[in-house]
Amino acid sequence: MKKTFLLGTGLLVVVAVLLSSSTSSLSEGLGVGDYASDFKLPNVDGKTVSLTDFADAKGFIVVFTCNTCPYAKMYEKRVIELDKKYSSKGFPVVAINPNDVNQQPGDTMDEMVKRAREKGYTFPYLRDDSQKVAGSYGATKTPHVYVLSKENAEKYKIEYIGAIDDSPREAEDVTERYVEDAVNALLKGESPTITTKRAIGCTIKWKAS
Repeated sequence: MKKTFLLGTGLLVVVAVLLSSSTSSLSEGLGVGDYASDFKLPNVDGKTVSLTDFADAKGFIVVFTCNTCPYAKMYEKRVIELDKKYSSKGFPVVAINPNDVNQQPGDTMDEMVKRAREKGYTFPYLRDDSQKVAGSYGATKTPHVYVLSKENAEKYKIEYIGAIDDSPREAEDVTERYVEDAVNALLKGESPTITTKRAIGCTIKWKAS
């Protein structure tokens, strides 16, 4: 009986370790102060987009989002407004959809094209089908924002990670605009006061490993 108990305990420990390892692999990624690598992803206009395409950019508002998440839909207009406000100032929005389309058929490229046209997206809406970009950043939710500052053509420093603001459901109830505050600080040559806020949204639908 004692041997059976010990064996069962050992198996539980192994399973716990494996689960912990699997979970942590999804949570690993970039932190504030780290440098993001460039990427090349297909856009809804049929072209491939990378950060180096934006020669005059001072930085980027990278938003991991999707078509299907209710939170992503609630933030959609605010993301469009961010691009309209900051793109001309050197901080364009770059939106990336990493969801597994087998779990979310509404996130296929065809559906992304329809959504972008219907809502009048003013920014690239890219498909991260391999999920490598989302995984390398450490994104976990839709929406999940990373504000980058460009130090040179190949160095993109993470300045802020997390939520867009403090009111995911109602835009009129917003009292703290985390992304705007971060970008405004960078435009003034300062570091953001708040550098991280927990992203609120749907969990990214990862492919089965």
